[in-house]
Amino acid sequence: MKKIEDQTESGLLQGAAMANDTDNGKSLTPRETVRALDKYIIGQDKAKRSVAIALRNRWRRQQLSPEMREEVAPKNIIMIGPTGVGKTEIARRLARLAQSPFIKVEASKFTEVGYVGRDVESMVRDLMDIGKNMVKEEHTKTVDGKANEMGVERLLDILLPRGQGQDTKIEPDGEPSPEEKRYQQSRYRMRKLLDEGKLDDREVEIDTQERSIPMIEVISGSGMEEMDINIKDMLGNLMPPKKKKRKMKVPDAMVFLAQEEANKLIDMEKVVREAVDRVEQSGIIFIDEIDKVAGRGSTSGPDVSREGVQRDLLPIVEGSSVNTKYGIVKTDHILFIASGAFHVAKPSDLIPELQGRFPIRVELESLGKKEFMRILVEPRNALIKQYTELLKTEGITLLFSDDSISEISELAEKVNTKMENIGARRLHTIVEKLLEEISFDAPDMESKEINIDAKYVRDKLKDIIEDDDLSRYIL
Repeated sequence: MKKIEDQTESGLLQGAAMANDTDNGKSLTPRETVRALDKYIIGQDKAKRSVAIALRNRWRRQQLSPEMREEVAPKNIIMIGPTGVGKTEIARRLARLAQSPFIKVEASKFTEVGYVGRDVESMVRDLMDIGKNMVKEEHTKTVDGKANEMGVERLLDILLPRGQGQDTKIEPDGEPSPEEKRYQQSRYRMRKLLDEGKLDDREVEIDTQERSIPMIEVISGSGMEEMDINIKDMLGNLMPPKKKKRKMKVPDAMVFLAQEEANKLIDMEKVVREAVDRVEQSGIIFIDEIDKVAGRGSTSGPDVSREGVQRDLLPIVEGSSVNTKYGIVKTDHILFIASGAFHVAKPSDLIPELQGRFPIRVELESLGKKEFMRILVEPRNALIKQYTELLKTEGITLLFSDDSISEISELAEKVNTKMENIGARRLHTIVEKLLEEISFDAPDMESKEINIDAKYVRDKLKDIIEDDDLSRYIL
């Protein structure tokens, strides 16, 4: 049986986080980055090396003098290869390793100025939202302890309110009054019950704030998305928040109150400043399907705006200032990773200026039987491991033999050759079809251990594989 490795990358992630928090922290070396990516992505060594070098160059840039640092531009990358070979996964995993704000956009969703649709600057605004949420989450963790304590105190005030007109009473000699002592003793007992979880089933009523904002719809166009946000913010400030009472269980109330206290403790101006800096210095924008906006010699019809989108992308990639609701964000040092299958168009079909802003080009290789066999069992999130764990929740133990893994991989390669090559995504369709019957009957099955071998795979998929029409619609 294939043994599925479950390696951890916590040490590498911790090192990356330290490097992100301080300029003096040492970033991951290219070799360490590749090793971390290997846990999730099979093959594609050239692409891994390129992104690992790009990540290390960011750390190197931080070590330079301020004058030289501003002169060093990121080396943007174009990844060329068919769908399902790992282009998006490489960029996503890289951003997670670097603890960087990351967003994936599709070039085909944008239109040039003057057309109805999303303008290219919206990708920077979206990235800024992600960066702000990342930094806010980090700041929240630093005040968690204090916020939880304050939340508990507020909850105790609700569970054990003071009597009418009662306040903290002090005797002339400076000692609390007998009434106050009794209240504090009752509060201490209530807190003990709360800590022991004996109040978890009790419901409490708490005040929450709700904003009443009139429904306003703004047709999206160039820059209109930001206008929509500003109108809502303005109206929200004009109309004071209303109080609304909500009933909830004690544990839910404790979480809610702790979050409210955490928001009061966080300095949002500082969060925004840090977020802008992080987006500008370590943000990553992954532009997928860039081949869809490459010119193909057509000057009319649906291709008319392709070159316009490229020209709108150019200043963003070159380095410009984008107005967001958090202030001006400069894109000079954001890393752009573009990808595309380039079946019809070629990278040289992009306008020369845009080609020049993507100096590194990496061609990803198509996947075959050997790669599929490794993909099924080696990565930390291996497909076989996912299905094994899913069915374990029903008490079913799936055992895949070596020859079953080989058979599934061979079938995936065969179907990719006969029809559209969708890379590793073909494995999902084949394994899903293979285990369809087991997944359906799992709750009612008496046998709790199922061995899947090559014969089982052939029996389940033989008719579909041999029938081209069925393969086309099912696999």
